[in-house]
Amino acid sequence: MTARFTRRTTAARSAKPRIAAVGAIAVAGTLLLTGCGDQTEKSGSDSSGTASASAAPLADKLPKEIRDKGVIKVGSDIAYAPVEFKDESGKTVGIDPDLADAMGKQLGVKFEFENGTFDTLITGLRSKRYDIAMSAMTDTKDRQEGVDSDTGKKVGEGVDFVDYFNAGVSIYTPKGKTQGIKTWDDLCGKKIVVQRGTVSHDLAKAQAKKCPSDKKLSIEAFDNDQQAQTRLRSGGADAGSSDFPVAAYAVKTSGGGKDFEIVGEQVEAAPYGIAVAKGNTELRDALQAALDAVIKNGEYEKVISKWGVTDGAVTEATINGGK
Repeated sequence: MTARFTRRTTAARSAKPRIAAVGAIAVAGTLLLTGCGDQTEKSGSDSSGTASASAAPLADKLPKEIRDKGVIKVGSDIAYAPVEFKDESGKTVGIDPDLADAMGKQLGVKFEFENGTFDTLITGLRSKRYDIAMSAMTDTKDRQEGVDSDTGKKVGEGVDFVDYFNAGVSIYTPKGKTQGIKTWDDLCGKKIVVQRGTVSHDLAKAQAKKCPSDKKLSIEAFDNDQQAQTRLRSGGADAGSSDFPVAAYAVKTSGGGKDFEIVGEQVEAAPYGIAVAKGNTELRDALQAALDAVIKNGEYEKVISKWGVTDGAVTEATINGGK
């Protein structure tokens, strides 16, 4: 949907909708306004509630250090429904936690989600605060190579991605107040709200450079997508943008479906990837094997069907498939 870092690329090119229509988005709890802190949530266990390496068919593929700990630390911006968010009880739920739980059963470990702002997740990988980042992050060449999308300069050694889903970016407006907005070009002279560091943010900055001087595009960026939604809901902007699944979920749930509407088509359809530090190939390959296993055994289909996003499904886990 925005992918977050972005969660995509910078040049907007039209793409047909690849995710289920808004009406198909499953509502699994009320969307909460949550900040980014250091709360953790664990996924991946057997029926007794404990990860069982002895019963896990792919446990021996993991690095010994992780196998011994029994935990994979996951950096995630847990405010991005329906991909990952807190339900009414405060539990981390969504597409990513459900997939992590299924993969954990294959690997015999728990996936421990730690909340952080989206644009710091790759830094967290470099500092080894997290083992992986799983947060609706779009797999792009810039991220793979550690290149800043704004400056084109090298800022790190980059990451590898295990791709697990496909999504595009959407624009949404207050319901009944579209002001003729259908494409990114229609945003000239308007104000848009986005999450900082996402593909939506990149697309907005790229569009702003195209707008004429007498019709400038104003951009307001926030730490998380829910803050951007709140700003738009209060009348502080003309439009918002995020990954399609997230935009569709907001349209479906915010104000009981009375606050927003999606305009135009998705752009920048691209894969979501689980980010792993360069050089950590053993962990990367173990994740790929686990994801392929849950695709094969039907657990993957159950998860994406539960959340109403079957049009974004993949048939196999790939490494660094983003462009």
